[in-house]
Amino acid sequence: QVQLVESGGGLVQPGGSLRLSCATSGNIFRFYVMGWYRQAPGKQRELVADITSGGSTNYADSVKGRFTISRDNAKNTVYLQMNSLKPEDTAVYYCNTLPVGEYWGQGTQVTVSS
Repeated sequence: QVQLVESGGGLVQPGGSLRLSCATSGNIFRFYVMGWYRQAPGKQRELVADITSGGSTNYADSVKGRFTISRDNAKNTVYLQMNSLKPEDTAVYYCNTLPVGEYWGQGTQVTVSS
């Protein structure tokens, strides 16, 4: 079980950028595939991006070319660099393992609006 604390969200204009961080606990973090998920009001939670312990990445088509997931195993932290943000990116963003673990963090709100 990993404890998850997301941060870095906020209000940004379309076309802007944000960098999200996910601080995790436990020495086994480095062994997990980690993902960023998001959930907008009235919509299902979706997987945005994931990264293996070795650094291989995958992205949802909706964010491909705009978002970059990375990790720093020494800091037990996962990041999501979000560029060229669109209003459709507005959601609460969460990190978790793949497949998801039982417990979720509080998430961090990302709002893209002019």
